[in-house]
Amino acid sequence: METDLGGSGVDLEGPLHKGCCEGTTLCSEMAQEPADLASDYQFWLQKLSSWEQASSKETQQDTCLHLSRFQEFLRQMYEILKEMDSDAILERFPTIGQLLAKTCWNPLILAYDESQKIIIWCLCCLMNKEPRTSTESRLNSWVRGLLSHVLSAFRFDMKEVCLFTKSLGYESIDYYPSLLKNMVLSLVSELRESHLNGLNTQSREKIVLPTSSVVSLWFRHLPSLEKATLHLFEKLFSSKRNCLRRMECCIKESLLPQAACQPAIFRIVDEMFRFVLLETDGAPEVLAALQIFTSCLVDALKKENKQLKFALRTYFPYGAPCLTAALSQHPEAIPQGHQLQPLLCVSQLLREAVEDCTHGSQRNPFESWFLFVHFGGWVDLAVAELLLREEVEPPADLLWLLVFYYSPQDGSQQREQSMVELKVLVNRLLMLLRSGSFPAIDLQEAAESPSGGPRPPVCGQLVRRLLLSLLFWTPEGHVIIREAITHMAHTDAVTQEIIGFLDQTLYRSHHLCVEASRKLARELLKELQAQV
Repeated sequence: METDLGGSGVDLEGPLHKGCCEGTTLCSEMAQEPADLASDYQFWLQKLSSWEQASSKETQQDTCLHLSRFQEFLRQMYEILKEMDSDAILERFPTIGQLLAKTCWNPLILAYDESQKIIIWCLCCLMNKEPRTSTESRLNSWVRGLLSHVLSAFRFDMKEVCLFTKSLGYESIDYYPSLLKNMVLSLVSELRESHLNGLNTQSREKIVLPTSSVVSLWFRHLPSLEKATLHLFEKLFSSKRNCLRRMECCIKESLLPQAACQPAIFRIVDEMFRFVLLETDGAPEVLAALQIFTSCLVDALKKENKQLKFALRTYFPYGAPCLTAALSQHPEAIPQGHQLQPLLCVSQLLREAVEDCTHGSQRNPFESWFLFVHFGGWVDLAVAELLLREEVEPPADLLWLLVFYYSPQDGSQQREQSMVELKVLVNRLLMLLRSGSFPAIDLQEAAESPSGGPRPPVCGQLVRRLLLSLLFWTPEGHVIIREAITHMAHTDAVTQEIIGFLDQTLYRSHHLCVEASRKLARELLKELQAQV
């Protein structure tokens, strides 16, 4: 940033912070203000300095995550500034010019909600209505320069618009003309349709904008991004009959996966998914939606560029980089016979992230679990490797991976106990499979808890998934699967869970070996849906 205040001759080393280094003497200068405001002032001044390189994608991400808090800080500052004249302001806040100048030249701040208006209010507080000295006149000139910049930043002026959009990483030479053109065409089309239908406006046509315009608008006004995400959640979760194919269509039509190629947008959408997962205790339909969204995002990234523009840690900063890289592989693309080793690698990295005590304290298991559940294909692969393997003993790393996926809240001791039970179950199932005898009653007995007591609900989900997977993947299982499902589906909740499994089986059809399995899944899905 230039030190000259709008060419007025008043520089940043002059009256705006005389005798003060940036952010170092704030407490003494603001003694009459609440201590928390002084602390906030120093924090935001330092933040603004770090945000000056606004073209950095990491900086954009950090800025977007702090915009609502910064806007609230500006409101508090205005409430103080409006009660003072300019001389008193400069005496109490010597660095106020630096803070406001940095704010005015940050396009993301100007674009957010009401920040532009609040900045203008703050700047006006610095104006001298009747300047008495040349310094005050130069200050007024500098403030007018900033006001002119702020007021012109989002007018329909192509030069200003290009500066803003390029700082966001876009080449939008005709952004506003395209936006207006599409709005007008959509409105004209709607009016024509209304005229032909006798002015019946009950069915109103949506204004259709190019994807690039929608993304730019979401960057410019984050509440609209949040609203779009909430609207998508409403469509995804309002009906229990939403199949995964329909979920995928809704997600793609929302344009959110394409927009989420920009890490700043992805982080906001991802945080909203995190909140819904926590509020619903990891509901299966929310997990499925998150995994489909992640898959759509990966597809969008491929279409946008063959190589990632941003490092994976930019999208998933809460995960270890090596774990994120391992999870981002496509398990279905791994050749048959070579899938176990990458799977074990993922499990070991994940376990290390969860249970590593090198620094004296365990990391939060939820962060690792949240990263893991974005990539559901690894769980499908783990189930297949457990049930279709030839080795006598199931690998401990696979047992740990499945137990952690279904019970992330368990401590190490409880997780170890669940692994022991899971190992017993897998060995029983494989013994039945190898014996050639596969009656439903024997299958039910094999699935009972070794301790004889009832299993926790989450462990029950894992057991049912293993049973159903084995029945679908073997010819012997096809014979008794209806009887087995009748034994399992003793509550509406379990019935819905089995419906979800069948839907997922059809959605990820590469896990089904033959057309007979796909046909059977469709038949059973139709029968169960008719019962609920």
